Amino acid sequence: MDMNKGALFDKIEMEQYRKEPAKFNVGDSVRVHTKVVEGDKERIQIFAGVVIGKRGRGLNETFTVRRISYGEGVERVFPIHSPRVDKVEIERQGAVRRAKLTYLRGRIGKGATAVKEKAREQAAAPAK
Repeated sequence: MDMNKGALFDKIEMEQYRKEPAKFNVGDSVRVHTKVVEGDKERIQIFAGVVIGKRGRGLNETFTVRRISYGEGVERVFPIHSPRVDKVEIERQGAVRRAKLTYLRGRIGKGATAVKEKAREQAAAPAK
């Protein structure tokens, strides 16, 4: 009874997956709640910003969040299935046409954080 390595890795990884991963996309404004250990105490710290990229698959899947803090751009990479990431709240959905938003690094001011908001679907379309 010899399993191949891929199936064995998948079986081990299945136990580590997050039960319900947050459904967010690149361009969304999110608030990531992370658990921070200071000595013997544990608290929740929030990192809010725009998701500028996702990469990897399975347990190695990560996403990068960028925000402007005191005029300086700050980016953090979070593993999606990490036990340190408590939850991901979606503040605003963004409408983007590419997979990575690295062009935001070159922008300053409001243009560095502004990603167009998705248009809400019209409930009643005007009739001809």
